[in-house]
Amino acid sequence: MLAYLLKRFFLLIPTFFGITLITFFIVQLAPGDPASLKAQAGNQMIASDAVHQQIVEDTKKLYGLDKPLPVQYLLWVSRVVRFDFGTSFRDHRPVMDKISDALPITLTLNVLTIFLIYLISLPLGTYAALKPNSLFDRVSALILFVLYSLPSFWVAMMLVVLFAGDVFNWFPLVGFISDGADQLSFFGRIGNVLWHLVLPLVCLTYGGFSFLARFARVSVLEVISQDYIRTARAKGLSEWKVVMKHGFRNALIPLLTLMSTLLPALLGGSVIIEQIFSLPGMGRLGFESVLARDYPVVLAIATISAFLTLVSILITDLLYVFVDPRISFSRRRV
Repeated sequence: MLAYLLKRFFLLIPTFFGITLITFFIVQLAPGDPASLKAQAGNQMIASDAVHQQIVEDTKKLYGLDKPLPVQYLLWVSRVVRFDFGTSFRDHRPVMDKISDALPITLTLNVLTIFLIYLISLPLGTYAALKPNSLFDRVSALILFVLYSLPSFWVAMMLVVLFAGDVFNWFPLVGFISDGADQLSFFGRIGNVLWHLVLPLVCLTYGGFSFLARFARVSVLEVISQDYIRTARAKGLSEWKVVMKHGFRNALIPLLTLMSTLLPALLGGSVIIEQIFSLPGMGRLGFESVLARDYPVVLAIATISAFLTLVSILITDLLYVFVDPRISFSRRRV
């Protein structure tokens, strides 16, 4: 197992730096010059073009934007390996401080979303597979198809209108935690955070579990049609033991593969959801940084998102052996 982990780790290193290289040059190709925008914003009263140009040049020199792109990339990577993403162009705060404030919020939202997606979709898909072509199977298929078709931003706006003030004032409209929550107990703060996350969780969860539930149904149907399942039934085992002990583990393997794709999808969806519900997470920070041409923050968010995606792929590979002991780390190809 240790040898497999080392192989996977060393494979992730060039993959990670390849992603950072592509991301860096894509960001550089974006329209707009952050030095010019910053100089223009801070010196709107200056009418002289020569003075303005001098300010732009000084700003570029201050942030190293006057160097060739390969040199800029190497300098940036040398700081990244030390967890130093520089300072923000917009407010001069260390980028790592801004990420440290936003990352726990986004991770909390996404981890809870993944948990709810699997919690809902696995029982729903398994039960539909055990009752194929039944009324429950057909009705659930219709409902899941409709849910999967709904755009998340529209659902978010409808939830805001219905449950955040206009019709029923049940949930807070903005924020991750209420003002003055420091006075609450530990469990009181947890409850307050969950209260704020109800509507965002609904928006991020319904699309994922509607897809995964149908995928789980197909996977379980394929497994329970195998010969060894029929043999287990012929031995007189109960349907529960046949499905859960002999079938469900094998059906779970392709479902685990989707876990590595859920996190990057949810990180992308967080941009819209965090903006609508004013959650100070990575998605909202990234959106505002793109508009402000705040390159250090944009690159930091893209880099950390890529790292989290690679880690989720590694975790998924490790979960395979716990779900199916027949899988050997030493025989897997990297």
